[in-house]
Amino acid sequence: MASDSRFPIVGVGASAGGLRALEQFFQAVPADLGMAFVIITHLAPDRESFLTDILARHTSLNVHVAREGQKVEPNSIYVLPPNASLTIEGGTLRLHQIEPGHAERSPVDVFFSSLAQDCGEYAVGVVLSGSGSDGVLGIKAIKEHGGLVLAQSSDGTKPSFTGMPDSAIASGLVDFAVPVEDMAAKLSENRRSIGLVDALAERGAAQGDPPDAKSIEMLYAMLRSQLGHDFSGYKKRTFIRRVHRRMQINHCDSLQSYVAFLQRDHDEPTRLFRDLLINVTSFFRDTEAFDALEKVVIPRLFEGRGAADTLRIWVPGCSTGEEVYSIAILLREHMDKITGSPRVTVFATDIDEHALSVARAARYPSALMKGVSPERRERFFTNNSGSFVVVRSVRDLCVFSVHSILRDPPFSRIDMISCRNLLIYFGANAQRQALPTLHYALRPGGFLFLGKAETIGRFSELFAPVNKTSCIFQARDIGAPAHMPTFVNGLRPAPFVSPRSDHVAAGCMVARQSAEARIADRFGPPHVIVNEDGDIIHYSARTAKYLEAPYGAPTRQLLTLARKELRLDLRSALREAIETRRAATRDNIAFETDHHVEHVSISVEPLTGGADGRATFLIAFEEKAPSKGVGRCERSASAARVRRRIADRN
Repeated sequence: MASDSRFPIVGVGASAGGLRALEQFFQAVPADLGMAFVIITHLAPDRESFLTDILARHTSLNVHVAREGQKVEPNSIYVLPPNASLTIEGGTLRLHQIEPGHAERSPVDVFFSSLAQDCGEYAVGVVLSGSGSDGVLGIKAIKEHGGLVLAQSSDGTKPSFTGMPDSAIASGLVDFAVPVEDMAAKLSENRRSIGLVDALAERGAAQGDPPDAKSIEMLYAMLRSQLGHDFSGYKKRTFIRRVHRRMQINHCDSLQSYVAFLQRDHDEPTRLFRDLLINVTSFFRDTEAFDALEKVVIPRLFEGRGAADTLRIWVPGCSTGEEVYSIAILLREHMDKITGSPRVTVFATDIDEHALSVARAARYPSALMKGVSPERRERFFTNNSGSFVVVRSVRDLCVFSVHSILRDPPFSRIDMISCRNLLIYFGANAQRQALPTLHYALRPGGFLFLGKAETIGRFSELFAPVNKTSCIFQARDIGAPAHMPTFVNGLRPAPFVSPRSDHVAAGCMVARQSAEARIADRFGPPHVIVNEDGDIIHYSARTAKYLEAPYGAPTRQLLTLARKELRLDLRSALREAIETRRAATRDNIAFETDHHVEHVSISVEPLTGGADGRATFLIAFEEKAPSKGVGRCERSASAARVRRRIADRN
């Protein structure tokens, strides 16, 4: 589109319950707003649509059924016809007929992503009532290209079906979550500033003016002091465009006025930070890094492994799955070159269930496939009416689950972790927790793959560089296993589920586990969970009386952490439970704390297999009152105390 005739084009996505929302939306749109609207809905291929006739009764804008090659004009509405998908190229609509029996499942993503590429910051995405998560990939593309995103909120007139708008809002990429009746006013309010980024860039280029260096340094300083992130090494052109975009949203016409706005509005630094980190997770993003992964790491992962072995990969913060499938494709390519390949599993986790539903569907618009070579596109995807679906041989390697790297226990015995562009979202304290957690999860010698803006920081004793340019590191073998990190919500194993699992039942299960964990911690005895090697994989509250950190390297070995008086009984009870697979108890064990003797009973109970199939054991410590025959134990503890004092003097 020529720069002197550009105008915003608004993609409007709706599905179930969308008719009422569309009526309310267009009732409030003025006839001279100067925007064009393209409506994308989920239509049954064999049903005639009367949407154009219905909307014509609620708006004075021109309403058209979209046609192939139709030039988009301002103050007009274009409606997707049945049995087709729609894209835009050079301001012209491209209609793609869908083969019978192959309905496009994500028509909103398809159009939004092409709109982002074609219109840049003149692209606007609006997500209204609908079920599912169609639109999430599309709004990510719109945001990356500097556009504007609105979603229907649940205050005011609520969406009849909240799936689509809630998925969009949960992505963190929505600029304005507002009731549908307020959207037209919000578009009108922002109409003047759409195009500001290009206008500022063009004005600076024409006048030869360098960016306001003083204001930019002030922005760097504010982000450093308030959020702990230094963007001075960020690509300056991208930084300025993202700042200009925030200026557009907040109607600031200069960097100086935006700096003043930042100082007044305490939430704006966080919003700017999020916009600076917008980075659509595309396939094989950062080509050089993935080339290094393919050539340096992937072959080493398979060395010495045969058909009886396993290979475990973990991708925390996997979002909508592009990086997961990129890694899975590299693994599949290598597996197809060798005989007797190991069993490969890629564990993909995120805290956002909406994003995970997109990842499990494994369906991506063609506009988001630019990182995939023609050869890989042909081999690992099937083209389905404008969308590309990952083939089953790659999908079967991947398992998706809700999991928080900060709250939930990590995985163990992992061969490679790809944690790219996740740590930059964490503050300093969260990073200090996350990196040891990742080291704990890796086997000694396992690989860590970070984003180009991330570093291991102060944890060089845990990770050795393999390829600094591509941010690939290797877990050092530090001898004793690293200390198990503590987690906010107690033990909550990652419940890997199939794409067809009942989400309501899953939600109930998580709620039940959370309640049980709280009750156990508040009213139950102190306890730990260990594996067959005696490594602690979970601590409850109030275990400090029985376990204490030893001098030297950190460890999670139960018998190293246990008080000396308890070790013999712990060892024998754990061995008995391992061998018999039955509960074992040891009663009235005396031990010394703070110059007096206490008594405890220890029970060791086998649990069902853990997430990786290994046996685990619950060890509970139950405080006991002294029994009648404890005089001998007390004398023994007192004698031990005297022996220690004598040893200390010598």
